[in-house]
Amino acid sequence: MANEKMIKGARILLECLSRLGINEIFGYPGGAVIPIYDELYSFKEIKHYFARHEQGAVHEADGYARSTGKVGACLATSGPGATNLVTGIMTAHMDSIPLLVITGQVSSSLLGKDAFQESDIVGITVPITKNNYLVQDIKDLPRILKEAYYIASTGRPGPVLVDIPRDIQLQEIPYDEFNKIYENHFSLEGYNPVYEGHKGQIKTAIKMIKDSKKPLIIAGAGILKAHAYEELKEFVEKTSIPVAMTLLGLGSFPGNHELALGMIGMHGTTYANYAANEADLIIAAGMRFDDRVTGNPQKFVPNAKIIHIDIDPAEIGKNKLIDVPIVGDLKNVLTDLNEKAPKVSYDEWLKQIKKWKKEYSLTYRKTEDDILIPQEILSEIDKITKGNVIVATDVGQHQMWAAQYLTFNNPYSILTSGGAGTMGFGLPAAIGAQVANPNKKVLAVVGDGGFQMTFQELMLIKEYNLPVKIFIINNSYLGMVRQWQELFHEKRYSSVDLSYNPDFIKIGEAYGIKSIQLKNKKDLKKNLKKILESDEAVLVECIVEKEENVYPMIPAGKDVSCIVGKRGVLENE
Repeated sequence: MANEKMIKGARILLECLSRLGINEIFGYPGGAVIPIYDELYSFKEIKHYFARHEQGAVHEADGYARSTGKVGACLATSGPGATNLVTGIMTAHMDSIPLLVITGQVSSSLLGKDAFQESDIVGITVPITKNNYLVQDIKDLPRILKEAYYIASTGRPGPVLVDIPRDIQLQEIPYDEFNKIYENHFSLEGYNPVYEGHKGQIKTAIKMIKDSKKPLIIAGAGILKAHAYEELKEFVEKTSIPVAMTLLGLGSFPGNHELALGMIGMHGTTYANYAANEADLIIAAGMRFDDRVTGNPQKFVPNAKIIHIDIDPAEIGKNKLIDVPIVGDLKNVLTDLNEKAPKVSYDEWLKQIKKWKKEYSLTYRKTEDDILIPQEILSEIDKITKGNVIVATDVGQHQMWAAQYLTFNNPYSILTSGGAGTMGFGLPAAIGAQVANPNKKVLAVVGDGGFQMTFQELMLIKEYNLPVKIFIINNSYLGMVRQWQELFHEKRYSSVDLSYNPDFIKIGEAYGIKSIQLKNKKDLKKNLKKILESDEAVLVECIVEKEENVYPMIPAGKDVSCIVGKRGVLENE
């Protein structure tokens, strides 16, 4: 047995990831993961992308996952390396993004002794992971990794963290024993996602659809998680029921379809919000009645009965009382509904919606001077790309304008932090998406505030030759906070002025990226098409109107009767 082939724990990690289909990983090295990086040096089945901050790494893995529907993976060392992942893990958890987060840990003998760079990352992340593990035996590592991947990618997806002490990474077991352990079947007591909807509830739902006069589908991110966009489209075309989408549901149904109403909620289209307010039946598909959608939950959809379809039973009835709950995978439930979808005429309802769409179509303020406004930039981008682009946004006004003025015809085409609202997300998410989709056009639309939180990740764009187009919407403000201070705090602009911004063009050039500034409409018209058609990365700083506001807007906690700026501009503009 002296010549028996042995395998280290660090190598087991890489072998398992490869067998599970993970071929790319984003990470940042450190002492507690040196054995893993030593194995990565010669392990050709996985390509490592060297982030410039651990938060960048986890957002990059997140963008990879959001743009593909697959599991994203990231790697960080112990202590501060692990804690730097926390915001990104929480971002993924809030939006149900499947991530496999690998952290190094101090050696087992040092656990609990306040060793150098020790942190209880398992304890810290309990509330923001779907599950997490501290590996205590090398022989458990293959099972744990298989379980972690399975948990992350099934049911309601989410991030799973695996913390691996340094001594476990260095220990060895026979390769044959590793193979045998890996092939063993595992079972997870108490984890049994329900995939098939209850037939009786589906039958009741069909009857409610048949009896309805004003039905509306509200499609959320659950459609994308279940890969159910084709089934949703089939259902809509069989029934002629219009579709409003949550922010994270954009792309679950073609935005250019005649029955698409765009985004619903605080900054959603007026016609989507009016439709919800007048509907007598809501089919809530993979959405959770978030406060940014409902405003005042008691007054949301006041005339409607509600069918709520979700794979997570904990979401049903949590924020809104439901008439017919259906727990199950949306792909399966919609397949069942399609088999029995009734032929009903909603002519009067569709006429009303068509009238609203015409009366309240989104527009923006036409400036007499040459100053750029963000809505115009995004509208012009949309005319050129025609909805065939992946867009990652940061958080703030530009995020809402992107949701309003860009058309999302394809699934996994908008990557944005919905539940957490994480500034700094956009650029690294775009990088992850470009890695996952090398032949697709990827844009990052960011603000001048959020960009400064993670712009060190520009180095990956240069190092790995990623042709991401970065649009910095520079209004020299933390725009969304300023808007709220204007509307609700008598224009007391407290700590939102970004007049002392750095030179973004010099920053882009310092990272070796072609950079251009658009200062007026002439610049936009002259350069935009060339920028979007370029085969290389371009950083574009757009100097825009400083105090432009996002409309329509339903103030927080209010109902549809309180909409301001119903057509995208204030009524007196």
